[in-house]
Amino acid sequence: MKKIAISCGDINGIGLEILLKAHEQIIQKVIPIYCVHYELLQTASKLLSLPLPPSLTPSMCTPPKLEIPIIEPKSISKISGEYSYESFMLGCKLCEEKQANALVTLPIHKQAWLLAGMNAIGHTQALRERYGKEAIMMLGCEKMFVALYTDHIPLKDVSSRIKSQKLVEFFKALYSTHKSESYCVMGVNPHAGDGGMMGDEEREIQKAIDEMNAILGKEIFRGVYPPDCSFIPARQREFDTWIAMYHDVGLCVLKAMYFDESINVSLNLPILRTSVDHGVAFDIAYEGKASIVSYLNAVAYATK
Repeated sequence: MKKIAISCGDINGIGLEILLKAHEQIIQKVIPIYCVHYELLQTASKLLSLPLPPSLTPSMCTPPKLEIPIIEPKSISKISGEYSYESFMLGCKLCEEKQANALVTLPIHKQAWLLAGMNAIGHTQALRERYGKEAIMMLGCEKMFVALYTDHIPLKDVSSRIKSQKLVEFFKALYSTHKSESYCVMGVNPHAGDGGMMGDEEREIQKAIDEMNAILGKEIFRGVYPPDCSFIPARQREFDTWIAMYHDVGLCVLKAMYFDESINVSLNLPILRTSVDHGVAFDIAYEGKASIVSYLNAVAYATK
């Protein structure tokens, strides 16, 4: 079985609950390396009135080199931010040193990272900085994956990033790390620009599509499709992977349809990282209500 490093996420959110609830299921498929103190899992177990799985032993935990923090349910704190960041960095290190085959991350709180002095806005940006590569953010499930050409940038900055050569490089990286028989490439403007009447971005996208298909010798990247009809039932029968030029145009649909099932995958990196596609859920933290479906899917993708 593959060894999977698992970072604990923000200890004040639902991450530790998910870890404990799913443990017995994931050990049937992988050998987990939990990047957390065993004592924290014991504390979380008591707070949740959730028995600690007998098969979850201290030997499965490789904790960050930090003091054991105090869990403060539903709270944003510098301490929890630092701990979740160091747990994540430890998971990366285990993969780099070939002690783990992939990394699965539980949810962090971006403001807690900021309080702890971390400049990165989340896991994906931290991975880009660590490896000096353009990590591709892709979210979804077996029924629908959405790859993002731009992700955590202001909407006003998106148009200036849409250049044909940059898009070709993106298409190459996506094709090499997440192969599909065909990709639905979406535009930016209403009606995909209506032939330039509402913007020229789609012309750059079309150039990139044509060049990439010429490189591959077949029509793999298809479009440019207007975003408002890219997810209609006919398109869903035709595609399993969509490419959005910016964050919300792709993810609004995905999360409306598959919120509990979808995962977050970081592609085009020296390591494979998968994650749950939801946040820390402070509103239900330590109430025993967290779903484990996204986490199980993230673990499953990491084993491929």
